[in-house]
Amino acid sequence: MGSEARREAPAFPLRSLERWLGRGSVLRRVMRRRVNAVATVVMLVVLLAAILAPLIATRDPIKTQPYRNHRGLSTQSWLGTDYLGRDMYSRLVYGARVSVQVGLGAVGLALAIGVPLGLLAAFRGGIVDEVIMRAMDAVFSVPALLLAVSISAALGASLGSVMIALAVSGVPRDARLMRGAALSVKENDYVLASRAMGVSGARIALVHILPNAIQPLIVQAAISIGFAIFGEASLSFLGVGVRPPLPSWGSMLREGYPYMEINLVESFAPGMAIFLTVLAVNLVGDGLREALDPRLRGT
Repeated sequence: MGSEARREAPAFPLRSLERWLGRGSVLRRVMRRRVNAVATVVMLVVLLAAILAPLIATRDPIKTQPYRNHRGLSTQSWLGTDYLGRDMYSRLVYGARVSVQVGLGAVGLALAIGVPLGLLAAFRGGIVDEVIMRAMDAVFSVPALLLAVSISAALGASLGSVMIALAVSGVPRDARLMRGAALSVKENDYVLASRAMGVSGARIALVHILPNAIQPLIVQAAISIGFAIFGEASLSFLGVGVRPPLPSWGSMLREGYPYMEINLVESFAPGMAIFLTVLAVNLVGDGLREALDPRLRGT
């Protein structure tokens, strides 16, 4: 029986890939709604802008030309220039790179810390569970934005400090979600059978519990990327985020809003970029939730 289980284990990634990409897959169910398809296109545009920024930007995003400040839309500057004469379109494109890096980096770091903690708490139980969950409750009791501002200010304004600040505020959410999902899985028959066969605790947790409890975290991670992008924009707007002159949508919004009467695009463009990107990520996250939850598929 143990050898059969070991022979079947390598097939898991293939079955998982077919579930996500094959006929009747999760991806197809997400794309069933037109709004989710449009949101996915928006996400892909932002991702491509981040990857191809050096190729599609028309000018150096940090080069200042004070004599060309507050210029309107033109063939030379598609979105005009800001108060220092920097090209708004190029800064917007490079700002997408910052948002994508922070979104993926912060969420990935939060998952890397929160998932093992939640899995350990659920699997070990007892005093280990109590200590981990009380620590998570203590962090969770502080408002996420306030905690992120405090950490980012303490570490100093930089891209790395923003990622760390947003990741720390997301760890309790991921740990609690992982713990709840793992608790619902650990009492299943195949887990109990593995224990009876003498399979090690680490193998049970990683091979049997984690793959079957990860589904809610996939949905949460997709939605958390939107929160991370919005969080980075908020920190940069408050002056404790990405350090100038690195382009960031939040810092662009902070620099542009005093000049709204002179050139509306300076604040409108980064504001719309933040709004559309966060909305698209949240819509795709909701689509994933509906596709993965059998109770919501018919709604």
